[in-house]
Amino acid sequence: MRRLLAVAAAAVAALAPALPAAAGPAPASGLVRDAEETITWSVTPADADGPDGRRWVDLTVDPGQTVEDHLAVTNFGKTPATFALKSADGYLTANGRFNMLPSDRESRDAGTWFTIQETVDVGPEETVVVPYTITIPENATPGDHPAGIAASITTAGSDEGTSVGVESRVGFRVTTRVTGEVQPVLAVENVKASYAPSWNPFAAGDLTVSYDVANDGNVRLGAEGQVATSALFGAVVDGATAEPLGEVLPGGSLRSEVGFDDVWPLGPVSTTITVTPTTVADDVVDAPLQPVTVTVTTWAVPWPQLLLVAIVVVLVIGIRDDRRRRRQRLEAMLAKARDEGRQQAAATEPAASGTGGTRTPGDPQD
Repeated sequence: MRRLLAVAAAAVAALAPALPAAAGPAPASGLVRDAEETITWSVTPADADGPDGRRWVDLTVDPGQTVEDHLAVTNFGKTPATFALKSADGYLTANGRFNMLPSDRESRDAGTWFTIQETVDVGPEETVVVPYTITIPENATPGDHPAGIAASITTAGSDEGTSVGVESRVGFRVTTRVTGEVQPVLAVENVKASYAPSWNPFAAGDLTVSYDVANDGNVRLGAEGQVATSALFGAVVDGATAEPLGEVLPGGSLRSEVGFDDVWPLGPVSTTITVTPTTVADDVVDAPLQPVTVTVTTWAVPWPQLLLVAIVVVLVIGIRDDRRRRRQRLEAMLAKARDEGRQQAAATEPAASGTGGTRTPGDPQD
């Protein structure tokens, strides 16, 4: 039976979230063969004496500076274990959770600034403190550089008959802010506004507005969004507040969505999105936080209402034509009846009598 790996709750909180597994060919560093034991471990920031209560690490440093720090690896299991220690660039997932690049992807930024021993042996129910250093390149650009550092174990497995190693890792994030000019810049991209009509012609439809909040600056930022809609040249106005984004990393983006109910299809609907940057946690940003505004237009076409009007028009035309045809048939029947009456009257009229000659007015009658 494959050795089971469990992540300590404290480690999950420290990483927010725990780092996902990555697959690679076996054997790998820290490879664990089949066994019955369960390994549970945590990795937290520490000082030289042990865990110091931090859940993550935030640094402010100058280019060329070297910082020394520590991490603590705790083995909660009943057997000794060897953990591989690795660092990698950090990023945010689509739902805004922090993660670090898997082992099979190359880091190009802060993940390459760490120096740490490759492995650490930790006995059962033991905590080992491991020092590491972060060396900032002389040409490092100002702003925030996210990374993560983790302890991992690789279990032996198979994929369609091929031996592979499945890496499970736990760690925490390290955000390094390099001094220099900060540029807090957000952008609104990939805006989509779609109208979904109700097929009940006497009911309004729904408008859904979605957009990406991209961080085009060099420091992490939160974002607050306001979305306003107007129709009939501003006669009908509505507004909504988007769910705040707690953090958008430099170079990254997160998607927001806002829905509007009971929107009547009155033709063009103008949608204005205003996103205002906010600071993250206790960050200090020595630059103005400028909101950004984008406006798009969507057509809310009243298809059900147009269909209803078309049906009414067809019915009216049909009724009118039917009445005209009925009137024409009735008139034709009356005309035919009159003709038949005249013909019948002419056929039954008695023939005129007399012996000859022509009667003129004033002639005495017989």
